[in-house]
Amino acid sequence: MSTVVASSAVASLADLAADARGWLLDVAAPLWSTRGHLPKGLFVERLSRTGEPDDAPRRLFVQARDVYSFGEIGRLGWNGPWRALANATVDYLLAHGRREDGLFIHSFTTDGAVHDARADLYDQAFMLFCLGHASKALDRPDLLDVADAHYAVLAATHAHPAGGFVERDIPRPFRHQNPHMHFFEAFSALYVLSGRPQWKARAEAMAGLCRDHFIDPASGALLEYFTDDLAPAPGLDGTLVEPGHCFEWAWLFEGLELWGWPGAAGISDRLTAFGRTFGIDPVRNVAINEVTTAGTVHKATARLWPQTERLKAALARLRRLGTAAEAEEARRAYTGLKLYLDMPVPGTWQDVSNPDSSWVEMPAPGSSLYHITCAMAELIDTVDGRP
Repeated sequence: MSTVVASSAVASLADLAADARGWLLDVAAPLWSTRGHLPKGLFVERLSRTGEPDDAPRRLFVQARDVYSFGEIGRLGWNGPWRALANATVDYLLAHGRREDGLFIHSFTTDGAVHDARADLYDQAFMLFCLGHASKALDRPDLLDVADAHYAVLAATHAHPAGGFVERDIPRPFRHQNPHMHFFEAFSALYVLSGRPQWKARAEAMAGLCRDHFIDPASGALLEYFTDDLAPAPGLDGTLVEPGHCFEWAWLFEGLELWGWPGAAGISDRLTAFGRTFGIDPVRNVAINEVTTAGTVHKATARLWPQTERLKAALARLRRLGTAAEAEEARRAYTGLKLYLDMPVPGTWQDVSNPDSSWVEMPAPGSSLYHITCAMAELIDTVDGRP
């Protein structure tokens, strides 16, 4: 995502981009490529507060995310074995994680056997995301054909007549926007990385689904849960909003604005405005977990990942608008994110901030490396002027 950005606004972020590059390449990558990766080709699920892997099952979407992360880390200049790590994991997923029907399993055991063979919709979206990015980073165009075949199975087995996809193996009380957001992300990446027009059409279909069903017309907030026909879920569930997802969808719509998709910038503006107005704790300077469409706080805890999405949205908007206000919001978002990275074992992170600014004691989830990498890469690319 790039456009002409005021040089003064970019200059104000240069020191943060240098800090991000140093942490990502010199601190996080060495840790997660060694203690965070197993010889069989899988990444660990979590690292303890002493930097050791635990025995939690290895979820497929974490593997897919980490392939992306190390591809990006390599693109940004890390001279470690990122290519070998990513290739090994992709090959393992294709050899041991793909079911006979062409979909991918939910998780592996710690020794790499199948732990949960169900096909979760969220996992399928991240596998497509992984295949797209790995095809480019690893110079493996064959993975684009795998993505085409994977999508064909999904369309045949999981398409819903009301739009989007439906859970089958792991049914839930309501339909969720979240997997559709990651299909949007995957389809957009596959189009940008491959140039194949079918992915552009699919990304735009997901954008239309969000515009027409996922956004509350009164508040401009992104809803989370829906009935089978994509009406807001009944009761409180139909009013819950995660500010992090408002920012994440806003960032994705900024990408469609570059394609000239009608109304993309306006949707980003509304989502961002709601997230910033109601979803930021000004005392902690963090994006909190849940509010309602009325703007009341529902969960004042704050996970790490909404901080990265807040940063990404500000950077994408900075590229479009070029304003000092967006540069300042990016600076504040990065400062909030850094709170989570101040750890006794450098390269690990906190995951949950309590309302009183204390932390929930827990291991560092490997799934967060994707969020951090994407946000830091966006910051570095913005400062460097790269598309």
